[in-house]
Amino acid sequence: MHDNVLAWLSGDLSPSARIWTALAPALLAIAYFLGGLLLFCIRCAIKGIPQDAETLTRGKSMLVGFFLRHYFFWVIQPLWRVLLRSGLPANSLSMLSGLLGVSSGVAVAAGRFTVGGWLFLLAGVLDVMDGRVARTRKEANPAGAALDSVLDRYVDSAMLMGLAWYYRDTWVLLPALGALLGSSLVPYVRAKGEGLGVSVRDGAMQRLERVLFLGVGTALSPILEALFWPEQKHPMHWLAVVGLVFVAVMSNVTAVARFRTLVRALTPKKPVQPRSGVALFGFNAAAGAIATAVDFVAVLGMVEWAGLSPVLATVAGCVLGGVVNYSINRIITFRSHGAVAPQLARYTVVSATSALLNAGGVALLTLHPQLSYTLVWWLVRGVVYFAWNLPLQRDYVFNDTSSDALLEQRPHAA
Repeated sequence: MHDNVLAWLSGDLSPSARIWTALAPALLAIAYFLGGLLLFCIRCAIKGIPQDAETLTRGKSMLVGFFLRHYFFWVIQPLWRVLLRSGLPANSLSMLSGLLGVSSGVAVAAGRFTVGGWLFLLAGVLDVMDGRVARTRKEANPAGAALDSVLDRYVDSAMLMGLAWYYRDTWVLLPALGALLGSSLVPYVRAKGEGLGVSVRDGAMQRLERVLFLGVGTALSPILEALFWPEQKHPMHWLAVVGLVFVAVMSNVTAVARFRTLVRALTPKKPVQPRSGVALFGFNAAAGAIATAVDFVAVLGMVEWAGLSPVLATVAGCVLGGVVNYSINRIITFRSHGAVAPQLARYTVVSATSALLNAGGVALLTLHPQLSYTLVWWLVRGVVYFAWNLPLQRDYVFNDTSSDALLEQRPHAA
């Protein structure tokens, strides 16, 4: 018995022991939650779905819908009542959740994925409980809310830092860092929105989803490793990798979606919207494609038929392509009626800075030889187009409203 305990603490387990240490807690949890789901469905069929008031105030999520959330809070009622009657302060539950969460990161960094995964899930359950206990006892206050929110960030960061440390010599380090970025931005955008009077709570990857996918994937991953790769000293834990990559992608998608919603809500509404965003993108992209084709054909003709040097032909082709792109965007895409000279000046500024951004981005990313230069070229082009070219052409070059406003603010000669 003593040797078994030491082996479990040190992680020196046989393949079968690794399977059972990961699977035993999962079997107990699955039995409890599946039995609870059956009872919950029977209860819903007889009396309807029990509505959890706090769940209804939170944002929607396509991954864990309201039905599953109502079920989760219904099935953990026994644990919630025990904590409520224990008399433990809500802040102590927050602190315990923080300690368990940080411990999960330490365990994962050392390769103890089963221990780390279950500690992370338990920390998530306690995080759900602390606020409810405080509100039920009418002890909720801003200090407790701040403590809970900050500790949540520590828990998420500790888990992801532990995974990053474990995978530091593999490609999985990148999604671990991406998940750390996204998990920090999702609550930050929500908090920033609330500070500015805008509610942005929706999103596919909120904290409940992050805890669920990271915790379950990490806790159960040693089972697959023991079954298929029992001799590996530093296993990849592929189930944890899948959960980590999924959280990395979806948390950043959620952060960007919330950020977009926040900016749209705070942007002053224009009286007339001549085209939808999709139409603007389509026409603008088509204008760019036509201008590029004109540029290429012109260069080919000047070099092959007119005998011009490739350098001079390239310069002339760029100018011609720019004029074509400007004309199509002015007439068709943005339907602008502003003065041509100021627009051309602004268009030149945007085009020049776009060229610098594209060149700089390619130069930076090609410092990493493992990245294909063609992939780098398209990636940089896409980012600069969506982050710089399209917004500035819409809001700066062809924005007749702002141009008119500048003219009105300019003092007139007496």
